[in-house]
Amino acid sequence: MRPLDWIVLLGTLGFIVIYGVWKTRGSKDIEGYLKGDNSMKWWTIGLSIMATQASAITFLSTPGQAYEDGMRFVQFYFGLPIAMVIISITVIPIFYRLNVFTAYEFLENRFDLKTRSLAALLFLVQRGLAAGITIYAPAIILSTMLGWSLTVTNLIIGILVIVYTMSGGTRAVSVTQKQQMAVMMGGMIIAGIMVVSYLPANVGLGDAVAVAGKMGKMNVVDFSFDWDDRYNFWSGLTGGLFLALSYFGTDQSQVARYLGGKSIGESRLGLIFNGLLKIPMQFLILFIGVMVFVFYQFNQPPVFFNEAAKNKVYGTAYEPELRELETEYSSLFEQKQEAVQGLVAALKTENEAAISIAEGSVTALTAAEKGVREEVKGLIKQAVPEAETRDTDYVFISFVMKYLPVGLVGLLLAVIFSAAMSSTASELNALASTTVVDIYKRSVNQKGDPTHYLNASKLFTVAWGVIAIIFATYASLLDNLIQAVNIIGSIFYGTILGIFLVAFYFKRIKGNAVFFAAILAELVVLYCHFYTEIAFLWFNVIGCVCVILFGFILEGLIGKKKKELVTR
Repeated sequence: MRPLDWIVLLGTLGFIVIYGVWKTRGSKDIEGYLKGDNSMKWWTIGLSIMATQASAITFLSTPGQAYEDGMRFVQFYFGLPIAMVIISITVIPIFYRLNVFTAYEFLENRFDLKTRSLAALLFLVQRGLAAGITIYAPAIILSTMLGWSLTVTNLIIGILVIVYTMSGGTRAVSVTQKQQMAVMMGGMIIAGIMVVSYLPANVGLGDAVAVAGKMGKMNVVDFSFDWDDRYNFWSGLTGGLFLALSYFGTDQSQVARYLGGKSIGESRLGLIFNGLLKIPMQFLILFIGVMVFVFYQFNQPPVFFNEAAKNKVYGTAYEPELRELETEYSSLFEQKQEAVQGLVAALKTENEAAISIAEGSVTALTAAEKGVREEVKGLIKQAVPEAETRDTDYVFISFVMKYLPVGLVGLLLAVIFSAAMSSTASELNALASTTVVDIYKRSVNQKGDPTHYLNASKLFTVAWGVIAIIFATYASLLDNLIQAVNIIGSIFYGTILGIFLVAFYFKRIKGNAVFFAAILAELVVLYCHFYTEIAFLWFNVIGCVCVILFGFILEGLIGKKKKELVTR
């Protein structure tokens, strides 16, 4: 990186941290630290909710997802707006009426302490793992691209987040996320404009979209039904709805964002704001990934985007074979470049016969390129067994580092760091508040004064931050990064959502029944994950339905047992 890039990167991150510490200094009790004294406006809530969900993984992995698989990932979010309406109508009024710090306090009022503690522990496990991944995901990619130590990169992200999160609590998280969202979206929009401007003079935006469509990348909606397909209309609308209900309605990292609102109305508006803008935001990020794909139809892409891993093959016995594959890849690209130009020309004339011939040629050459890429991945795995051979997470950052002008590289890296900081800050704040309120204050030390619990909240923020950094340092890549986070969430969210739906709507089911139903449901979900090919979005539905179903069955058995004891 050039000096200007360093100035932009460090200046942006330094401003956000200093502003967050200064703006939110002086919390005197956990009311202010964990709920921000209920002072936040709806736009702060909405932006904070979006920034919490939009981790660095979103900006690193989503464009690569689109490069590899097209636009269909956007269907993942189709259930989200419906979930925002449901939560606004049903969940928010209950939480405000009970004046809770965390979502799980409500469960003790409705059921008992053990059910509250179980839900809190499920949250702590899944969110604790996710916090490590949200640090690790950008750190491993940035460390590879910049030549930094992975441990150092993890520490930079983790310590920056810990400083302002510990200092200001929930309000610091929400206040800094406004600036972070501005940096994130501004940087991505500029990157999108730049990639389109880099296309050949004879290829406009409309031509780029047409080419992407012919190459199968504009697959926004798929109405076919397949249990094993992760992304189609039905899994997105149904599984996505259940995931969003659980994430926004029961995950403390999101619940804390709107519990700090000035009123029920402000919190509702914040959620609706997120529901209206989330799909367009994800569409934009995916579309940028598709435009990067089109760009690489006219400019030769790397045969493997994680070039640091590929370079480790040089100097080994596999180097000659790699050189040969690279030469073959270059030859195929030259042929495909001509075929794509032919496709553009045919599309401009709307000659269907010419379009069909050009499309067939492009498809065949793309398949041949893919075959060479797979051979290269296999070669890298043989030469460097510990290497990660999925390189889609490196597509966007590779483009940024190689093609964007000086200054913009620093801005895009600031986008990635800001996204990592915003989501991690929310997670650490939620982990600390849940640990203090639902575990420590409720079951360990019930006699502390406000200052004691405030200090405990800060200490647990630091503790969870350290745990996340340690996990990030020793973690390894799990499939595509954005999928990894959603898979971890889906394993736990359905069960947690089921507990809350029973609490809200099925008054007949009591504490003992729902407690054991939740344990059984979680076992079912874990079985589905490890032993079936069911797409992970359906885990949210399966876990939720199992809690409700098992709850009714167990309540019936418990009730029957009680009657037998009474009649004896």
